[in-house]
This record gives sequence, structure tokens and C-alpha cells, in this order.
Amino acid sequence: MPIINVNNTDIYYEIHGSGDETIVFSHGLLWSHKMFRAQVEALKERYTVIVYDHRGQGQSAVSTGEIDLEILTTDARLLIESLTDGPVHFAGLSMGGFIGMRLAARYHDLIKSLILIETSAQPEPKENLPKYKTLNAIVRLLGVWPVAGKVMPIMFSQSWLNDPSKKQEQQYWLNELKSNKKSITKSVEAIIYREGVEDELENINCPTLITVGDEDVATTPEKADYIHQNIKHSKLVTIAKAGHSSSVEQPEAVNTAILDFLSAL
Repeated sequence: MPIINVNNTDIYYEIHGSGDETIVFSHGLLWSHKMFRAQVEALKERYTVIVYDHRGQGQSAVSTGEIDLEILTTDARLLIESLTDGPVHFAGLSMGGFIGMRLAARYHDLIKSLILIETSAQPEPKENLPKYKTLNAIVRLLGVWPVAGKVMPIMFSQSWLNDPSKKQEQQYWLNELKSNKKSITKSVEAIIYREGVEDELENINCPTLITVGDEDVATTPEKADYIHQNIKHSKLVTIAKAGHSSSVEQPEAVNTAILDFLSAL
């Protein structure tokens, strides 16, 4: 099992393909590198593709102490510096996008281009905090399974959840959601109490692709448009019939957007 120790934590990663250019995928809260399986398959013939699990999620270790986005950003930076020889294309979904914006704004020599999927530059809206704090308190006491039914409609679109042909996939991702340990509450707190990076967007000068599902209720299309309006050289693509996990819900549309973007660089 490929493990690298960065920032005093064991991080799980995988490397696929052997292209001259490297693309790193960074996943969203409550999931793992598995949410990019379709992207790996689409890109590995042309690129070296790296996927990894954030500390406290997937197959990476649960670190002692609190987790915040500064720690997660440092993890990503050190992982890139350890596994690659030059600037990379960085693709982040939701939580991964929070990290991607921080990397691109602060480490210009590390990020060649930025792909932001279902994410926001702003803090979590205050009106969401009571609901998320309640769900997190339940997880802390009982685990994820009691709240999984309420979390799925946050993570996936109604179009996907109501599609009878997706029943097997829905069960798979429901099981993945339930597999989170109680310690996932650390990662949840890192996200719901995050600081915004609105003031850093002007420092992102690499080519940037922003994609958002038209049914995303967690980071709405308005959040994506805000990023687009404030990052120079950015392109915004809306993914139809997708929610907060568009890489899973509409993989072909996401893959097309990414390949078109990378090919045009």
C-alpha cells in the first residue's frame, strides 16, 4: 500500500500513468481518492495522475490534534514536492478545491493550472452551521450511519438520486459514506469553520477551470460564479444534472471539461 509520511502524518496515495505532465486530484469531505476513478481512467493514458486521501479520511492516518485547512494545504504541498519534479495541474473537488485555491495563490511555481470542482472561496454560510454542527455531534456520539440518509442529498443531486439505473452506484457510495470513522468529525470541523480566501483569489494567475453542478446545494452555482469573476484567466463550465459530487454523477461531462481545458493550455 503506497504511503508517504508528510507533515508528520502517513498519507495514502496512488500514481497512475506515466505522462510527461502530472495532474493531482484532491477529494471532498467524507470521501476518498475513489471519487476520481473515472477521471483516472480518462487521463492516465496522457498524464501521470496522482490521487491521495486527506489525513483522517480514506486510507490515510488520523493525526493527533485538530485539523484545519492550513494543515491540509501543507500536506498537499509537501506531497507534491515529494512525488513530482515540477509544477502540476491540481484538481480539487469541494474540500480539495479549498486546498487548490490556497496552493495556487501562494505557490506559483508549484501549480501549473488549477481545476476547481464544486467548491467555494467563501466561508461556510452561517445559516448552514446549526445543521452541520448537529449532524457532526451525532457522528461524534454514534458514527456516520445515523445521519447518512440526510447527508446523501447534500452530496448528490436529486436527478442522480432519483435515477433507477443508479441504484447500485447509490448503494456503493452510501456504504462508502457509512465507512467513515467517528474521527471524521475533525475534518468536518475544518470545513464548516474554515476561513474564506476571497482576498487571495487575485493572486491566482495560472489558467483555471471551474466546474459546478447545476443542482449543487452544498456549494451552489453562485459560489462558482463568484470564483470565476475573481480569478483571472478562468473558465466556468456548468455540469447538467449534477450535484456536489459531479465527478461521480456525471463523469463523462467532467472528463470532457477537464480534457478540453488541459488540451487548450
